[in-house]
Amino acid sequence: MNRREPLGIAVIGAGRMGADHVRRIDRVTSGARVAAVVDIDEERAKTVAAGIDGCTAHTDAAGAMRSADVDAVLIASSGPAHEEALLTAFAHDLPVLCEKPLTPDAASALRVMEAEQALGHRRVQVGFMRRYDTEYVRLKALLGTGQLGRPLMLHNRHRNVASPPFFTSSMLISDSVAHEVDVTRWLLGHEIAAVTVLRPTPSSGAPRGLRDPQFVVLETDGGALSDVEIFVNCGFGYQVQAEAVCERGTARIGDGHQLVTNMAGRWGGTIAQDWTERFAQAYDDEVQAWVDATRRGEVTGPGVWDGYAAAAVCEAGVRALEEGGRVEVELAEKPPLYGAEV
Repeated sequence: MNRREPLGIAVIGAGRMGADHVRRIDRVTSGARVAAVVDIDEERAKTVAAGIDGCTAHTDAAGAMRSADVDAVLIASSGPAHEEALLTAFAHDLPVLCEKPLTPDAASALRVMEAEQALGHRRVQVGFMRRYDTEYVRLKALLGTGQLGRPLMLHNRHRNVASPPFFTSSMLISDSVAHEVDVTRWLLGHEIAAVTVLRPTPSSGAPRGLRDPQFVVLETDGGALSDVEIFVNCGFGYQVQAEAVCERGTARIGDGHQLVTNMAGRWGGTIAQDWTERFAQAYDDEVQAWVDATRRGEVTGPGVWDGYAAAAVCEAGVRALEEGGRVEVELAEKPPLYGAEV
């Protein structure tokens, strides 16, 4: 592409996430434009693409990627469709921002990793958007200074108002705790070595048969512990919080008290109701960082190794949920392409 021209992006998947990314690229992101929208539902693709100059609608991702107008790909389709889209993008040597999960399981993530290695250079940024959230970035920077000493524990809370009707008990791990898996690896700089899942009596607000909430314990290879309270039918709001407990102090994020009111004998604030509200700025910053790096000819941010590691940890977590006890995480050897840093 001509770097003075906007980056032409094909957005694959026109559901809630994909449509929001189309809006973001069209109205918020600088240096980029939506060149194509792809969805198996042709009418939905046309509806999302409507009104965007030069944007075409497709039902076939491969066809969109063959277009001379497409310089990069943003994958926001369902997880099982990611592997095929990624391999097609590799065939065209196109840069990719792939929403999490990279793929739904470790075996397919390994295949993607092997295919990217065959290219000889990174092509994929994985959409772990919390790495771009202002509060998480500040916590990461603080831990990096060493002022608090070595991290000993990380306490995480992840609450949703209500789960979608299709949600299963294992999806609390693979779709929700996956974020805390990545956050733990990134904040602490450790790989996760083992997972234990504890199950209190399910909430009366959870659908019948759904094991909600769950309490997940992650052991890292650096000797730290990270716990996750995952509660997807809390009923009152969307909350994501984290507290790092270190040798010489603690640091907590996610309280969300930017505005506190005092009126009519009461004080209080508001609680976000979903992830699009809580992490709106993080998504904006993530996509802008990807576009900027792509226009420079670089790939930054979480990559295929991070997506693979999260898939492997989540697989161990699902086993721990279903079988009980502590389950060790099995990771392949990390290829040189992905460097030493977690």
